Amino acid sequence: MNPESVVLLDFSRAETAHLSVIVRDFIELLDDSPADDPALARLVPSAYPDDDDAADEYRALTEADLLDSRRADARTVIDMLGPIDPAVLDSEAAHDVAPIAIDGVRLPAWLRTLAAVRLVLASRLGITSDDDRPVDDPRYGVYEWLAYRLDQLIEAASAQA
Repeated sequence: MNPESVVLLDFSRAETAHLSVIVRDFIELLDDSPADDPALARLVPSAYPDDDDAADEYRALTEADLLDSRRADARTVIDMLGPIDPAVLDSEAAHDVAPIAIDGVRLPAWLRTLAAVRLVLASRLGITSDDDRPVDDPRYGVYEWLAYRLDQLIEAASAQA
């Protein structure tokens, strides 16, 4: 996608507030989770699944930079979403829709962040394949909503290409 191109996504104010909280929670997970957290393992998969020593060495060399990149991407999304106004969630304004303009430079950060948050949710929900659907868990709705938003971003970016 051309860096000057812009993708517009309509978000309700409630969606914007919720996404901001989700992405902030994601940054907390990156900052505070123990190294053996399965969600982090999904974000930093083994480069050498059949060679533990090589996998450990590669992880030691790359994991910090990769997680720093994920933090930077998440901060880009948060900055674009703007400040959270919790009062909006209890008002009529929660349903007001406003477009978020995502330029070609920041679009990759959005795509990587939403995909990473979905990976974390998949880990927490025990989703390992498309057949896994824990519909009785309310977090599954968030997982599906993130997939919907990712699809919208990809489709809009493809139309711009």
